[in-house]
Amino acid sequence: MTQGPSPRTAPQVRTIRAPNPSALTGTGTNTYILGTGEVAVIDPGPADDSHLAAILQALGPHERITHILVTHPHRDHSALALRLSQAVSAPVAAFGTATEGRSAAMSALSQAGFPDGGEGLDRSFRPDIRLADGDSLAAGGLSVQAIHTPGHLGSHLCFAAGDILFSGDHVMGWSTSVIAPPDGDMTDYMASLSRLATRPWARFYPGHGAAVDDPAARLSGLIRHRQDRTAQILAALHAAPADAPTLATRIYTGLPAALLPAATANTLAHLVDLAQKGLVEPARPTHPATLFHAT
Repeated sequence: MTQGPSPRTAPQVRTIRAPNPSALTGTGTNTYILGTGEVAVIDPGPADDSHLAAILQALGPHERITHILVTHPHRDHSALALRLSQAVSAPVAAFGTATEGRSAAMSALSQAGFPDGGEGLDRSFRPDIRLADGDSLAAGGLSVQAIHTPGHLGSHLCFAAGDILFSGDHVMGWSTSVIAPPDGDMTDYMASLSRLATRPWARFYPGHGAAVDDPAARLSGLIRHRQDRTAQILAALHAAPADAPTLATRIYTGLPAALLPAATANTLAHLVDLAQKGLVEPARPTHPATLFHAT
């Protein structure tokens, strides 16, 4: 367990890392305890008995959990929420269910039979408290504001406490986010990054990996990275039509095989975004293996 204060606001933040390391979760999911006394838990994590015990053991003798905040209902972040809620009699707060918050374009893909992105949707997740963009609640002795940041998932929230941000899977330091249509939306993701970049932040606490101590630089780097990927995809399509798997293999050179499905999902998300902008055109209704060509 680690503890790290924000350089400017310094609320107490305790980190308990879940024992679920993988190619997509890094060293595991970060569960955060915010505040002292009456505390909030952010992202309780996967349904793991030892992790539940670790969260409860991290509490002081006179501390109690008053709120459980979930950035988004992927199982590695939300599956433990109900059990923790029942154990401590605290409500679970989030944007909504796993498929809420999707853009019109992603909803249309889903309704047309496009398969889910496959990154562990927690379809059973139901929050007790629904938080809309800008809603605030008192948690951990602080005012915590929900910021709707669709992109990785339509129902993704970040949580701001002063000038620190619990950024879930939207912004991480160790890796970029997987954007897998129709769960993820590249258009929304880029807009959410740009929106976060308009505020001054001292530190980000992400869903995986270490804290981000230069949020402005990280946001700028992520935006630039996606813009570069867009340019690579367009250049490849101007040379010849291709589908997402083919483009991912060409563009993500040297990538471990375990990460190729995520790279393919990201590539497809870029293609869907470009199609909405009229810069590319699918050869038939969009599907994971649809052939795209530049317009």
